[in-house]
Amino acid sequence: MTERLTEAEEQIAHLTRMIEDLSDVVAAQSQELERLNRRVTLLLEREAEREMDTGGTVPLADQRPPHW
Repeated sequence: MTERLTEAEEQIAHLTRMIEDLSDVVAAQSQELERLNRRVTLLLEREAEREMDTGGTVPLADQRPPHW
């Protein structure tokens, strides 16, 4: 009986450690996503400003391809 209890405690300790490791990974990924979202937002703002500076022409992204 004591052996089974020891094995269960070891397994609980292992699973607890695994959960903590996974939590750290999720936290790091969350920070990376926030950083990347800020960069994408900044790039979109820069592109919008650049398109506005072209003098009112249709933005290149909205133009039809030449084969249409």
